Amino acid sequence: MKPSRDESVVRVEGPWTHRAVHAGGTRFHIVEAGEGPLVLLLHGFPQFWWTWRHQLESLPKAGYRAVAVDLRGYGASDKPPRGYDLPTLAGDAAGLIRALGETGAIVVGHDWGGLLAWTMAVLDPKVVRRLVAVSAPHPLRLRSSLLTDPFGQLKASRYTLGFQLPVLPERRLVAHDGSRVGRLLDAWSSPEWPAEDVARKYRDVFQIPGVAHCALEYYRWFARSQLRPDGLRFARQMRTEIEAPTLQLHGALDPCILPRTAQGSSRFVAAPYRWRLLEGVGHFPHEERPDQFDAELIAWLGDPEPDR
Repeated sequence: MKPSRDESVVRVEGPWTHRAVHAGGTRFHIVEAGEGPLVLLLHGFPQFWWTWRHQLESLPKAGYRAVAVDLRGYGASDKPPRGYDLPTLAGDAAGLIRALGETGAIVVGHDWGGLLAWTMAVLDPKVVRRLVAVSAPHPLRLRSSLLTDPFGQLKASRYTLGFQLPVLPERRLVAHDGSRVGRLLDAWSSPEWPAEDVARKYRDVFQIPGVAHCALEYYRWFARSQLRPDGLRFARQMRTEIEAPTLQLHGALDPCILPRTAQGSSRFVAAPYRWRLLEGVGHFPHEERPDQFDAELIAWLGDPEPDR
């Protein structure tokens, strides 16, 4: 078995800069490029800031300041023992926006990053100027789909049941040089993605000590909190309608979060809302088809009155 990796593997060079930013007592590794309105990019599982490498080039060219972050527990950010619930993670991101010298930002989140972007728009609405959810339903929509769609979303999410076990799932994720991370990327994406070098990068970063455990804690909180007081309180809070203009982008071939699960999220948005289903795309549209994704994103950001 190969030795675990160190955090230097996340410092991929490119037309961007790396630095550490402290927010709420936690140190976050961020990557930034460009000047203009702030766009905060939040990744999902099983990834890290590098998932946004294409957007870190396209957004600055369009006149934006793009900042991608390693979420709590991932990459080169801190890996504390607690705080993997959506309210705390949303507080992390809101604190990060303020630490970057801004009062608000356009927030773009994929997968778990999308769930926490939805959460930010409810719990700290002034900090989210526009919301972009990628492959991510509203948390209450995901929760209800797991109950009402047993042969659809619940079946698609069955891999998360294994994540509830202690210790063993972490070991499986890093075993055999992180091969399971590669298999998950393959299973959730369109046939032509990912290239071997892309999968290799994600496999390496998941072998940084602590990352696999912290990443699974997100799933454990979501599942175990459903009937606990903290989870019930979160569900009550999330019924508040979202006042930020919202764009939802989803791959038509996504086998992980089904398009029909995500599409029902519009009922939680009072502001202008736009849904875009990207044909021939799986769970990672911003990487599988970056040109198509960026065209949709940048056109919507440039529209002063985005449609419903």
